[in-house]
Amino acid sequence: MSGAVIYGGLMFLGFAGGIAVGAGVIALFIVLDMIPRLAQITRTFDKVHWYEGAMVSGSFIGTIADFWNWKIAGPGLFSGVVGLFNGIFIGMLAAALTEVLNVLPIIAKRLHMQRYLFGLLLAMVFGKVAGSLFEWFIYNP
Repeated sequence: MSGAVIYGGLMFLGFAGGIAVGAGVIALFIVLDMIPRLAQITRTFDKVHWYEGAMVSGSFIGTIADFWNWKIAGPGLFSGVVGLFNGIFIGMLAAALTEVLNVLPIIAKRLHMQRYLFGLLLAMVFGKVAGSLFEWFIYNP
């Protein structure tokens, strides 16, 4: 088998995997209603297309920057601004997930698992903490 066929197959798999992951991220944002909620809170319904474009552009540029290990040198103030924007995004995502967690008591009630709800929440929290610690200290030290 020639090298061109192998590289073509790898490019196809990489592209297909990227589409799958991108579709999953966009599906998460759609399920969490982040863009409509942002437009509702800021009363800027006419700017929804700007929000969508910013999300897609940011995802695309972030992916390219990650693949090619882009480094941006700049003053400490620049890092602070970037950190502020990252914090705003993470805060919005956490708030959206908090709204989704309100579904858990309803599911527990319908499945007759009210007694186990606290344990379920603890399992989710400890699983997230354990996964984050593994990522930070073992997988990417």
